[in-house]
Amino acid sequence: MKNLVIRTLTGVIFVIVLVGGILWSPLTMGVLFVLITALSVWEFTGLVNQQAAVTVNRMISTVAAVYLFMAFWAYSSGMVPTMGVFVPYLLSLMYMLVSELYQERDHSVNNWAFTMLGQVYVALPFSLLPTLAFMTNPVYPTEVNYRWIFPLMLFVMLWCSDTGAYCVGSLLSKKIPYRLFPSVSPHKSWVGSIGGGVLAMIVAAIVAQWDNSLTLAQWFGFALVVVVFGTWGDLVESLLKRQLGIKDSGNILPGHGGMLDRFDSSLVAIPATVVYLYTLMML
Repeated sequence: MKNLVIRTLTGVIFVIVLVGGILWSPLTMGVLFVLITALSVWEFTGLVNQQAAVTVNRMISTVAAVYLFMAFWAYSSGMVPTMGVFVPYLLSLMYMLVSELYQERDHSVNNWAFTMLGQVYVALPFSLLPTLAFMTNPVYPTEVNYRWIFPLMLFVMLWCSDTGAYCVGSLLSKKIPYRLFPSVSPHKSWVGSIGGGVLAMIVAAIVAQWDNSLTLAQWFGFALVVVVFGTWGDLVESLLKRQLGIKDSGNILPGHGGMLDRFDSSLVAIPATVVYLYTLMML
């Protein structure tokens, strides 16, 4: 009961902070996800550094990730209209590659692999959020609008997917015991995932009634992309933890584990949603 109370309280505070940060202003969203990016990359690099023959520079990896988010934020919001804002990040990647030449370690390939994995798997997805949050005004191309609806609905639909999957899976998984990837996550079932998808679709139908950013069919597509790729994101982190031999990625969120445990689904869902929305814009 104590663990349930702690988990519930942490979850409520987490939702309030995330939703409030996104809704309050572009600045609060930026500050919030700078912090989330930093904590997530710091956590990831700490986990991989516990493995044999792996030495990743946590500080430089984290600073580079934070800068990447800020660069995307500045470019997407129109604050810095040139691609030159990404040059320092490219230089940091070059440094993390070249610096291994001077370390004289026997496991440089491992270091490179995990360093770049941290940037691609953790830093890049969070850094793509500003491309969802800022959209160019089609009437005035030089005007950029803050569209909080897309990042907010991405997380809301992920939560709906998780909730629906848990509820339906708890009720029906024993009667329909078909698992998605039993070798990776023995508790995730097909019936639970379908239940989560149905709940997300219901939310998409409700959102389409009062927001005309997308048509009803496009909101359904949005929900489907988030649910499918969010499920894959959850499984990817489960596989990562199995490979690293850990149960939770951390303990920063009481009752919920670490930052990667909380944002695992979004790390794959965010890039997929970006591709989906920009594909719609090109059609």
